[in-house]
Amino acid sequence: MTDSAAPKPIYGVSSLAVMASMPGLDFVRGIFARTLPEPPIMETVEPFDCSAETGHVVIHSIPGLRHYNPIGSVHGGYAAILLDSAMGLAVQTTLPKGFGYTTLEFKISFVRGMSQETGTIRTEGHVLNAGRRVATAEARITDDKGKLLAHATTTCLVFELPKGT
Repeated sequence: MTDSAAPKPIYGVSSLAVMASMPGLDFVRGIFARTLPEPPIMETVEPFDCSAETGHVVIHSIPGLRHYNPIGSVHGGYAAILLDSAMGLAVQTTLPKGFGYTTLEFKISFVRGMSQETGTIRTEGHVLNAGRRVATAEARITDDKGKLLAHATTTCLVFELPKGT
């Protein structure tokens, strides 16, 4: 569960100038430490106990009833948010100051369904290759017993952020 001593999240979007002013790893760690705003999309999954190293990101969360689809299980979009975020942020951790990325494509495979009884899940993203123009990454969601729930791969475009942003 979340630590009651942890700062309350502030959701918002950092300016491109802020992003461009620091290496990607520092930017991601700032989001996780809540010294930078968390992206608004993360309010829907309420991540906690997140960590980042170069090329590697871990996000914990708990699926709940609010994530259900009409057929009575957790919507695939919940997994998509977590997997896309973990892969993209893992890519971000490899970028030098002044660079950004965008997702070109990603593919998800759902292995096991999730419900509000699943408990804490772990989403782990790893960079496979970080080139000057293109990066690839993969991510996995596992339950607290280590069982695979979903996995994904992505290709991201790496680019220099506009000057004077």
